Amino acid sequence: MIKHIVAWNFADEAEGADKATNVALVADALRALPAVIDGILEFEVIVPQDGLDNTFDLALNSAFTDAAALQAYAVHPKHQKVVALIGARRTGRACIDYDPAQL
Repeated sequence: MIKHIVAWNFADEAEGADKATNVALVADALRALPAVIDGILEFEVIVPQDGLDNTFDLALNSAFTDAAALQAYAVHPKHQKVVALIGARRTGRACIDYDPAQL
């Protein structure tokens, strides 16, 4: 198994919408991916809770069967559409990929 964790910050305004609207749009687009991409074991889209201290606007906590499945996800056309959607709206990104068995 390979864990893939990503977190993003979004612009206050981008693509004609405010941050909250863009975060919701991207969250919905991400949530649609497990139904169309093989190899996904876990896929949790996380929108921070209001009123708590947060350093990111949106996060993804996911797991794939193996490194090949993660790579197939990365280049999948449906994922690439979401990448473009995010790219037009984000101001920052952090990512970590790891094998929990190697810890």
